[in-house]
Amino acid sequence: MSLSAARSFLSEAAYGEQELDANSALMELDKGLRSCKLGEQCEAVVLFPKLFQKYPFPILINSAFLKLADIFRLGNNFLRLCVLKVTQLSEKHLEKILNVDEFVKRVFSVIHSNDPVARAITLRMLGSLASIIPERKNAHHSIRQSLDSHDNVEVEAAIFAAASFSSHSKDFAAGICNKISEMIQGLDTPVELKLKLIPMLQHMHHDASQASCSRELLQELVSSYPSTPMLIVTLHTFTQLATSSLVDIPEQIRLLLQYLKEDPRKAVKRLAIQDLKLLAKKAPHLWTRKNIQVLCECALSTPYNSLKLGMLSVLSTLSGTIAIKQYFSPTTGEVSPAPRHTDLVKLAQECCYHSNLAVAAHGITVLTSIAVSCPEKEVIQLEQETVMGMESLILLCSQDDSKTAQATLKTALTSLVKMLKSCPHLSQSSVELLLAQLHCACDSARVLMCQALAAIATQQPVLAEGMLGDLLDIFRVASHRTSEKQQELLVSLATVLFVASQASLSTEVKTVIRQQLENVADGWTVYRIARQASRMGCHDFSRELYQSLRTRVASEHFYFWLNSLMEFSQAEQCLSGLSDGDYSAAMSAISEALKSYQKGIASLTAASTPLSPLTFQCEFVKLRIDTLQALSQLICTCNSLKTSPPPAIATTIALSSGSDLQRCGRISTQMKLSMDEFRSLAARYADLYQSSFDADYSTLRNVELFQEFGTHGSVLAESEYELRMLAVFNHVLEEVENLSRKHPPVSYLVVSTVPHTGCLCDAVIAILKVPLSFQRYFFQKLQSTSIKLALSPSPRTPNEPIPVQNNQQLTLKVEGVVQHGSSPGLFRKIQAVCLKVSSTLQTKPGSDFKIPLDSKTNEIEQKVEPHNDYFSTQFLLNFSILGTHLVSVEASVVDTSGIEWKTGPKTTVSVKSLEDPYSQQLRHQLQQQQQQQQTGPQPGPPRNICPRP
Repeated sequence: MSLSAARSFLSEAAYGEQELDANSALMELDKGLRSCKLGEQCEAVVLFPKLFQKYPFPILINSAFLKLADIFRLGNNFLRLCVLKVTQLSEKHLEKILNVDEFVKRVFSVIHSNDPVARAITLRMLGSLASIIPERKNAHHSIRQSLDSHDNVEVEAAIFAAASFSSHSKDFAAGICNKISEMIQGLDTPVELKLKLIPMLQHMHHDASQASCSRELLQELVSSYPSTPMLIVTLHTFTQLATSSLVDIPEQIRLLLQYLKEDPRKAVKRLAIQDLKLLAKKAPHLWTRKNIQVLCECALSTPYNSLKLGMLSVLSTLSGTIAIKQYFSPTTGEVSPAPRHTDLVKLAQECCYHSNLAVAAHGITVLTSIAVSCPEKEVIQLEQETVMGMESLILLCSQDDSKTAQATLKTALTSLVKMLKSCPHLSQSSVELLLAQLHCACDSARVLMCQALAAIATQQPVLAEGMLGDLLDIFRVASHRTSEKQQELLVSLATVLFVASQASLSTEVKTVIRQQLENVADGWTVYRIARQASRMGCHDFSRELYQSLRTRVASEHFYFWLNSLMEFSQAEQCLSGLSDGDYSAAMSAISEALKSYQKGIASLTAASTPLSPLTFQCEFVKLRIDTLQALSQLICTCNSLKTSPPPAIATTIALSSGSDLQRCGRISTQMKLSMDEFRSLAARYADLYQSSFDADYSTLRNVELFQEFGTHGSVLAESEYELRMLAVFNHVLEEVENLSRKHPPVSYLVVSTVPHTGCLCDAVIAILKVPLSFQRYFFQKLQSTSIKLALSPSPRTPNEPIPVQNNQQLTLKVEGVVQHGSSPGLFRKIQAVCLKVSSTLQTKPGSDFKIPLDSKTNEIEQKVEPHNDYFSTQFLLNFSILGTHLVSVEASVVDTSGIEWKTGPKTTVSVKSLEDPYSQQLRHQLQQQQQQQQTGPQPGPPRNICPRP
């Protein structure tokens, strides 16, 4: 295996190949490090970050960093620079170095070099290692010495190292603070060096006295050095220090607003705006009404669009927080003015029609937040003015395909969706405007407008059937070209058509979409449209599209995936034609749907791969199958009342058994079984919910909604499917309440029980008539999170158990790495990992050895917080019972809200408990003694006595 082969492994190998080839790759990289050619050495060094990414466990990382430290110690400056870059890129793996002392010793030896460049690289290396060696006194001493060096490169490196150590070490920050102050205030220190030293003061926040001294020094620098470069650096350091110490944020806001208002230099004003936006994100609750008022006055008075844009961006950040409510809340002894008469509203209204599109976008954002969050009487007029400003901005930007115009249009449409969600009475006019503007808008604007239309229509049914004609005309026009933007437009328009049709596409709509897709759409566009149809409940049309795509894929896994989707759509289509009261037709439809679902689950299983196991999809479909079977069984149970009414002696049986339900006869037992089945389904849906850590919010709401079959809870509905399902649930509950008032729960007459069973059958049909929505997580995973566990000690071979004596305890070390996809933390983040260790006895010990009754199993649970996506902990296990034990370690995660998610994985290892030699010797001796006692001295043979004749 050559160095190129190692490079190929590191770039292409999958996670399943790590355990086999990681050591081999490290050996090949080590050969590259020991090569005589500088190029191969450098190539081997730069491949180490990929090795760490592929196998992020301490054993390999420790060995790799020790090899890099040798290269750093013995190589030239270029190799040292490469090692420095690798260390900086692998910062989150530094704490996994086990031999920190040896690693630092090899690196630190270069600090005594006569080459100032080598010393500078070493200082930067030490600064990069500050997180694992914050209290190394020899490193502190070297940094302080290098600050007095006459070489500029070494001094700059010392400043970098000093800043890194100051952020991690309280003692170093306290010791270096005075020296930094002397250098900054010293007349012999060049201005360029002062500009690099001042940012170090932002790390002097470890205690109140340090922060106070640093703030006093910065305040003195602001007044002593009013030049633009010095003032900008000092003010920014001021802000960074305030965000870390927290207590000085209100004072810092006032200081920045003072410079924004009084300083005439645009560079200083821009810096003040930048830092004010940082403080608006960090602590919006600390902004007072006076602070916002000063900012509004500055924005109203400035003649520069760039500065007005910056101030509006700060206000836009504050408008989505509690600060906007504090602005309109009167303080003690003051009367709050009407919202329309405040400077903030005047500024936002003025900017809504500004010639600069970015300014107008921020104005719309601020005005929308005010209209949504302000509960005053005059807010009605403010709502209308806000919508008018949005519509004018949409009209202006919809025909301009520049990036600025499209970004502004996206902001305006986002604000419009937010506004109409809180003010639904304004929806109809806005939707009509968007539909009219679709005809003359450019393609990129049409995509955004269609997405906004779909979002509005999902919240409330505002797209009437009369609007379908306009949408179809636009769909025909959009299909004349085959550009990438046109393909995106086809998907967006089709989504709007699906939402407007409300899961019942007419023949005309299907024909138009089908013809245009055959003409210009590629396979990926057709799949995306079919996916949207499945999400919106248009299963008849999605089945046709999936069927046309099956033979256009190059992989059998993709074929089985599309085939399964086609079968699922066919199954749901069987349930679409149900009618109220026709119970036999419902039973037949459920039977046909189950046949298609069984075919689909077989194809779905064939479509799964080790890298894509489709766990959620398979479990979701299995639950859907079991739900349909449970609903079918419920109809059969209700019908059994007609075929098997209660016997004449039902009352006597009920009195003798003490159960009034026995008066209803056989149906009471069957109803209990159905109730248990639905409760079991609810529990399984809850387990599916807990295992879907990476699912989007809409998918989780739908899974939670399915739990309503077994237990009635409360779900906040947002999509049309959720609204329809909740409407069915509420209607069923109302019918049940009406029946309970009209008829007693348990009656002596079968005739009065029939309405109850009829209500249940009608409820089943009402639930089945709502088309199932296959949510986004069924097709697409936007967030990917997985955990990889490593146990030690580990067996030499996979099937070999780990030996341990029964009078000793086994220390099981569990290490883990959290692996993320392209968008980590998109929906939820991991706060802690919960590890559960349990052991079970697999083989029983011999019958000749008595075992203690206690400590038969181990049940231990521990939570550990990952740091830089790595965690490690240890468990002490007791195996006093002889035999082979199976130890299982199961991981689950806890998010920032404290909710536990059963993500897995589950790892097992075999442990063989052996009897200790001393006990074994004593037992053998005891057995020998018992055998000797049992045998004892043997009597001689009996003597034959013959009688005398």
